Amino acid sequence: QGYTSFWNDCISSGLRGGILIELALRGRIHLEPLSIRKKRLLERKVLLKSDTPTGDVLLDETLRHIKAVESAETVQTWIELLTGETWNPFKLQYQLRNVRERIAKALVEKGILTTEKQNFLLFDMTTHPVSNATEKQRLVKKLQESMLERWVNDPRRMDRRTLALLVLAHSSDVLENVFASLADDKYDVAMNRTKDL
Repeated sequence: QGYTSFWNDCISSGLRGGILIELALRGRIHLEPLSIRKKRLLERKVLLKSDTPTGDVLLDETLRHIKAVESAETVQTWIELLTGETWNPFKLQYQLRNVRERIAKALVEKGILTTEKQNFLLFDMTTHPVSNATEKQRLVKKLQESMLERWVNDPRRMDRRTLALLVLAHSSDVLENVFASLADDKYDVAMNRTKDL
């Protein structure tokens, strides 16, 4: 459709979580080691591993923020800071602004999305519908197969990017759309495995 649902308030934090995951996959950040008192993932501190720029504007902006903090913050705190949902007015400068628009623009430049104006009753809105349906289908198929035909039943044996994408899509409340085209029995299996994961 070219725009995210007005009712979905999980996408902003999901996108910021995706930025943190991408920085970790590129070796720029890592989480504090597990201690005797095992903390949940969101409670572990994000530590800078390398401040070498990635070449991606959003990733590098986030990297500069992580480098600039006086003391390490947790994953949960970073997501709150990057979305601007912090109670600390002195930390509002860490907010990443216009993330959806910036990501959409990058996908337009890659030929995956296009830009259009769409009328919503009283106002016009810029939307970014999919122009390369093949790329979207490839991604949907990859996620479906990872939960069905290629299911390994162990997150440690899964491809890290696929695992990250599944978890992010689930927490952003958009994974159901990925499985919508499946037959009812396969849909149930995929959703149950996702919950377990």
